Amino acid sequence: MGMTTPPRTLAEALRARDDESLAGLLRARPDLLSPVPNDITQLATRAGTRASVVRALEHLDRFALQTAEALAVAPDPAPYETLLALLTGDGQDDGTARDDAGTAIRSAAPGALATLREQALVWGEDDRLRLVRTARELLAPSPQHPSPTGLGPTVAEATAGMSPGRLQEILTAAGLPATHDPVSAVASLSALFTDRTRMGELLDTAPVEALSVLDRLVWGPPYGEVTPNPTPPVKWLRDRGLLLPVSTRTVVLPREAALHLRAGRAHRVPEPLPPAVVAAATRDPQAVDSAAAGQAFLAVSTVEELLTSWNGGGPPILRAGGLSVRELKRTAAALDVSEPIATFWLELAYAAGLLASDGEADERYAPTPAYDDWTELPVQDRWVHLATTWLAATRTAGLVGGQDAKGRALSALGPDLDRSAAPEVRHRVLALLASLDPGTAPDPETLLARLRWERPLRGASTSAGNTTDLRSRIALWTLNESELLGVTGRGALSSQSRALLDAGPAKAAALLTPLIPEPLDHVLLQADLTAVAPGPLERPLADTLSVLADIESKGGATVYRFTPGSVRRALDAGQSAADLHAFLAAHSRTPVPQPLSYLIDDVARRHGHLRIGAASAYVRCDDEAVLNEILADRRSATLRLRRLAPTALAAQIDPASLLEGLREMGYAPAAESAEGDVLITRAGTRRTPLRTPPAPVPEGPPVPDGTLLGAAVRAIRAGDTAATVIHRETDGTAAAGSLPRTTSAETLATVQAAAMTGSAVWIGYVNADGAASQRVIAPVRVEGGFVTAYDHTADEVRTYPLHRITGVAELADDATT
Repeated sequence: MGMTTPPRTLAEALRARDDESLAGLLRARPDLLSPVPNDITQLATRAGTRASVVRALEHLDRFALQTAEALAVAPDPAPYETLLALLTGDGQDDGTARDDAGTAIRSAAPGALATLREQALVWGEDDRLRLVRTARELLAPSPQHPSPTGLGPTVAEATAGMSPGRLQEILTAAGLPATHDPVSAVASLSALFTDRTRMGELLDTAPVEALSVLDRLVWGPPYGEVTPNPTPPVKWLRDRGLLLPVSTRTVVLPREAALHLRAGRAHRVPEPLPPAVVAAATRDPQAVDSAAAGQAFLAVSTVEELLTSWNGGGPPILRAGGLSVRELKRTAAALDVSEPIATFWLELAYAAGLLASDGEADERYAPTPAYDDWTELPVQDRWVHLATTWLAATRTAGLVGGQDAKGRALSALGPDLDRSAAPEVRHRVLALLASLDPGTAPDPETLLARLRWERPLRGASTSAGNTTDLRSRIALWTLNESELLGVTGRGALSSQSRALLDAGPAKAAALLTPLIPEPLDHVLLQADLTAVAPGPLERPLADTLSVLADIESKGGATVYRFTPGSVRRALDAGQSAADLHAFLAAHSRTPVPQPLSYLIDDVARRHGHLRIGAASAYVRCDDEAVLNEILADRRSATLRLRRLAPTALAAQIDPASLLEGLREMGYAPAAESAEGDVLITRAGTRRTPLRTPPAPVPEGPPVPDGTLLGAAVRAIRAGDTAATVIHRETDGTAAAGSLPRTTSAETLATVQAAAMTGSAVWIGYVNADGAASQRVIAPVRVEGGFVTAYDHTADEVRTYPLHRITGVAELADDATT
């Protein structure tokens, strides 16, 4: 097709594009590549399917969508001037503001139209613009699906099936010449409604109440209900065709009349320009970076604290998957945060591969081996891992507590929390933050308005089925989660996060490093049995101190409290009293308080005095008085103890329960092995098997890279050449589109001649699976029952067995290969 010939179909319009333009279409609509179309005709067919068109419309910004909506109510085809008039109006009601809006629309309209053309939603020259049929059906008005423009059907559509007598009555009431031809009557009425002068004169005679009725219908919906005996204003409008019947009780304002009342505009408020993101506050960029770095350190510490508390095995998993409400509350209380925030940390650890199911019969959550590798990284690298995981994750913590499409509650770490739009929304929110000056915190409402302008259709529905505007909700969650994670500080995007988005993880970690406080090798011991860590601690010190003491408060400084239970926990882990004294003396910048030394010695003196073993269980103690005291205590009744010997008691419960029961009574027993050795309990030994982090759920096919796009365009072009090439039939009997048929001798002779002359031929080929295809090949070598040729369809050199070639035909002299 010559470039000067107007395209007659979408396929012809696509065929006239250059390779770069075709690649742009496939990049904008990657679903068209699954699988790669055989030729241009198949590409055009796929581009017009309902699912593909809906997906393309969902990715349009508001003004591009308004442009498509205007084309849906314009004549088909429509010149560019008609489209522009629907967007700007006819100028009859212009004021200064309308003039400014019209200027903006005229500037933005070519870009919006170019977007629609690039995505193959519009084709044709400027004097004959066509919206693809599927898009027109989706956006055009109907009683079942009102148009987004609020316009109703045309006069011709609304009067279809109306009797000639009724049309004559309308013409007479409207003061138009009588005609018995329905087509002429409809044309006459349409001409009246589109003539501003005559339409103005007709409306000047209308009752005031009739004009009020039109005001209610003009911007949609254009349908209204009437009674069998309508009021005089409605009857006046109906008699003159300004309201046309749809059914016995429903009337509609025809499109031509509505456009006159709207001054020619398809939309009440065209939005050619994206709303600006307004700054809510401006802060010192260094203060923002410091605040974000502090929160980043707290985020890493919180995840570590969460998983450390589950070192011995976390809570059980519900039968339907996920964490129970009670366990979520317990986790939130342990972290001293609200339940939604605890859910965020749980989901983040799970998405990062640090937390998973242990896979046992009594399934529980536990840290993974990857958690141990993560804890060995510097703080800045641990944060980068969490931040990049959050950006790419499709699991959406904000949904927890809601319901799915079937009314079932959504639980933390449970199924049905993936939302494929989440990564794109997060990246877009952060990109908008990055577009502001450093230190600028945005106003959330203007940020949401911008997101709704960029994807107006995408925000209107959700996969859950019971919520609206999911993208806006994800955007708000993104603002909150980015502050929790330290991506933003005091509402503004930090420098390290800008680097993470633009330069990658290594640059972000380098910028964060000087902002993270250096770990300390000391604490400050106090006389009230507490230790104050004035900053982050080195890992060996933090690990040992977390066993020896309980965390009482966190913040800029962490306060640890020593209790008999915490000291006993350290002794259970294999430490001796001397080890604990030496540890505190080595790591305290203040003298070890005497009460703390007494506490350690007192607990150590009683530790292991009682021995627990298996009888089912037994208690052994060299001091008979202690055993007598236990037996005399009423609280020991549930332990079902009996004396075996002066220094031994037997119990009918398991050793672990007996151990816990005696500890609740205030004793400090130690467990022992069958050989009589004290068992040492070490923390952090329970890990899941190797686990793969949950993969994000993609939103449609991924955007192809340049290499794939180039190969796809070449394959489509080659397939189109094979499908549209003109060939000479060897006999006059071959049907159009059928495989060529020749004898084996004719096939061999033709391909040998083509190989000698370097010409291309058209062949029919049946592969090993029995699938038949047509190909255009340029034979290079023919030997041993095989022909080696350049296949224009596949755009590569291939070898074909001669016995699988059904026939061969020469190409016409004017064929293009």
